Amino acid sequence: MTTPSATYSLYFTGSGSGGNLSVGASAAVLERNNKPLLLIDCGPGTLNAFAERYQGALPSAIFITHGHLDHIADLEILTVRARLKNTPPIPLYVPVELIPLLHQRLATYPGQMAEGDHDFWQSFQLRPVSERFICEGEEFHIHKTRHHGPGSSYALQLPGYFFYSGDTRPIPELLHHISLRSEVIFHDCGLHSNPSHTGLEDLTREYRDDVRSRCVLYHYDDANAGEALKAAGYDIAEPGKCFLINSPASSSSTSEQ
Repeated sequence: MTTPSATYSLYFTGSGSGGNLSVGASAAVLERNNKPLLLIDCGPGTLNAFAERYQGALPSAIFITHGHLDHIADLEILTVRARLKNTPPIPLYVPVELIPLLHQRLATYPGQMAEGDHDFWQSFQLRPVSERFICEGEEFHIHKTRHHGPGSSYALQLPGYFFYSGDTRPIPELLHHISLRSEVIFHDCGLHSNPSHTGLEDLTREYRDDVRSRCVLYHYDDANAGEALKAAGYDIAEPGKCFLINSPASSSSTSEQ
């Protein structure tokens, strides 16, 4: 359902892990013809980075991969900014299993704003997602990944264009069978593995060479970790980096600070 004549890119507002946000909280914006279409996650600092790139605009639609605060904390700030700008409710695409957690963490504080007794959900149009959803004419697929408990984190896929893993352990059962060879794979990866995240040593053990060659790594600890991932032969996401995702060779990138 993608537009054949359109140009697609993925712009990273940040690329870091929750333990150290020196390279920004991991979040990215799918752009179509250089305009923002869908923000993926909204952690600390994401809104300011978004506004800097898009001339002060607020996101027009958001997808949430999981409920850790380094991926959702700026939603609380967004509900205030949306209220003050009197914007229409912003579509918020959330996997069904994550809705109770998101509500508990961000929407249960009584009286979110004094002005007009505005609460969290009034700023958003909640769009529960099961397997796929359509945003601005584009059909996205979601997939359960391996992060903490079952059903706690989800990958996002625009078939034929990109696969965004969200926070996860290795997922060869998806990337070897679901991801198409034309897709750029944006993958959670730090230098060292742990029970919730992929480490550098996991990639060679778990994935075929043709899958690893399409990987762009993000959610690493800091700039030094990013350099080590590059030294191992991988492309990495960095704050302000934009990846064209229109062809099998589209993992080339342009840096826009």
